[in-house]
Amino acid sequence: MATATTYGARAHARAQEGRRTDAMPVVPAGNWPTPPCEAGHLVWAETVAGGNYTHRVLARGTELRLTDLRGDACAHLLLFVADRPWERLNVADTVKVQWNAYLGEGQLLLSDQGRVLASVVSDTSGRHDALCGTSTLVRNTERYGDGTPQSASPAGRELFKLAAAKNGLEPRDLPPSLSFFQGVEVRDDGTLDFTGSAGPGGSVTLRAEQDVTVLIANASHPADPRPEYVSTPLEVLAWRAEPTRPGDPLWDATPEGRRAFLNTAEFLASRGLA
Repeated sequence: MATATTYGARAHARAQEGRRTDAMPVVPAGNWPTPPCEAGHLVWAETVAGGNYTHRVLARGTELRLTDLRGDACAHLLLFVADRPWERLNVADTVKVQWNAYLGEGQLLLSDQGRVLASVVSDTSGRHDALCGTSTLVRNTERYGDGTPQSASPAGRELFKLAAAKNGLEPRDLPPSLSFFQGVEVRDDGTLDFTGSAGPGGSVTLRAEQDVTVLIANASHPADPRPEYVSTPLEVLAWRAEPTRPGDPLWDATPEGRRAFLNTAEFLASRGLA
């Protein structure tokens, strides 16, 4: 189809309606071919290509499932309170408050205010990282020859900058991130051992415990020792559900977690949100 004229370009563009590619959002999300819940409850359905990013604001109680489709996705994640972006994911507090440097089912993702942003409600991968953060422009340029977002080896931080800008955030607002599906372990001597992926199909489900802005960069892990840049598609699905409440085993799993939930509940109650 000729696109040399405005009419031809318009006809070509309109002819794309209804086409599907391997990596794209599905709108409305309920048209996702295999929804994990009632189709009407699905609020986000997208496949994120390797070396790409996505973002969304999710309501409190929404469950977010990330799936490593081919075994080499790496979902770098940042969370911000939706209307108060200065309250954001604090990886250091997430690790130290819970006495655990390894992410998995039952862990809480905490802000620097001692409140819960999200909880990990299920995990079939077990290969995650709360220590290394994401890749940078300088590092990727040194390793692969380029780290810009449009290159074949985009750095995670550069992708985060694009996602952040679409939510009114600046580079200075980006703290260290968490990584899902590419693992790192600490050796006895304090050095890090890259454990890589658990293989295709691993998934992790998070539950938003406040209204949150979610930024995801699907980019190669900075500790991946392979000489080539490797990043494969990530499936992102989210659906309406309920936040964690008193009486849920997760609420009372640890004294530290219970205090973080209480801090969150008190704050939300003071604003008439819970």
